[in-house]
Amino acid sequence: MSMDGPLSGLKVLDFTHVLAGPFATRILGDMGADVVKINSQTRAIGTQDATHPYYLMWNRNKRALAIDLTTDGGKEIAFELCLKADIVIDNFSVGVLDRWGIGYEKVRKINTDIIYVQMSGMGEGGPWSDFVTYAPTIHALSGLTISTGVPGREDIGLGFSYNDHQAGLHGAFAVLAALEGRRQHGKSQRIDISQFEIGCGFLGPALMDLSANGNTAGPSANDLPFDQACPHECYRCLSSTADANQSVSGEEWIAIACMNDEQWEKLTNLIGITDWAAIMKLDSVEARLQHKNEINEKIETWTSQGKAYTLMELCQNAGIPAGVVQNGADLMENDPQLKSSHFFSKLPDTHPDLGEQYLDRLPINFEKYELNDYRRVRVIGEDNEEVMKDWLDRGAEEVKTLEDNEILK
Repeated sequence: MSMDGPLSGLKVLDFTHVLAGPFATRILGDMGADVVKINSQTRAIGTQDATHPYYLMWNRNKRALAIDLTTDGGKEIAFELCLKADIVIDNFSVGVLDRWGIGYEKVRKINTDIIYVQMSGMGEGGPWSDFVTYAPTIHALSGLTISTGVPGREDIGLGFSYNDHQAGLHGAFAVLAALEGRRQHGKSQRIDISQFEIGCGFLGPALMDLSANGNTAGPSANDLPFDQACPHECYRCLSSTADANQSVSGEEWIAIACMNDEQWEKLTNLIGITDWAAIMKLDSVEARLQHKNEINEKIETWTSQGKAYTLMELCQNAGIPAGVVQNGADLMENDPQLKSSHFFSKLPDTHPDLGEQYLDRLPINFEKYELNDYRRVRVIGEDNEEVMKDWLDRGAEEVKTLEDNEILK
């Protein structure tokens, strides 16, 4: 696979699954690395099924090589691939690649430039290192759940896999740092990433507040936990349906955040409550916080009479931070900013089973590279012949034999 990108020529052997690891390697693939995704028909269950939404989302710009790693022949081929790779990455529980006979200590004796990235849930070592983890458990353990919900409902938390995305970014960053280290010092190395510790790192201000002031962080909903701002809330707007009670899908909301007194003054002028605000003496954030409920009622009386996008434009033109609470359809169909940057587009090649697909482009613009070459997610084993030729110089006939013997499957 050839792409003109900053990572062209980099060989990445991808044993990842679900989200965090595949997101890391997707970033590398988007920037031109030759990422070979290892999967098999026997492992194509759940998020490893090549038609699963997760798989389709996080595995573009990768070549698909099917290897049955329960077979000795499969393990031998995987070992040969590791000897040719620059990067070997997985997010299994600790020790899986070692059990397959393709662990770092064995491979680095021959491939002295190899970099291994292990992105397990808890990291290696410690009493919890063998834990099986997914987004809800990591969010809960790391403190993200209790600190991001609604007061009185500490069980709600973030919902979607926020920490997985952050772990993927950390994984891609670690690869780039290790490559620079190898360039400077000529050393291979193994990188251990704890997705749990990544989540804990996002609690920085809460941990500081605990150590300095003895305060235990809790959910703050739309309020700022470590700063003061008012108004700082989402407000209901005029519904897009005739009867707002029929369906929540017709609701429209706008977020408005006045971060200083000047923005508050502009908002009072815009919605016509300047006299009321003066009588209430709301010219300081401390005073506004004391009357937060009354302020929110006044603002929602105004927003409920207008359309969300119109109100956003009015606020922004007046110098007031505001944004429509958008859903997926809004982002794909209505957002003019994303349209102007061509953030969403149709993949050029049609999936053999699923038809047309869309992509969200890598949101990084390089001056010297045009990263517009996106390749759809491949069917399991679709690139067996191509990868085996490019990486191991194996011919088509030998690949066919390995497929027939169910080693490459």
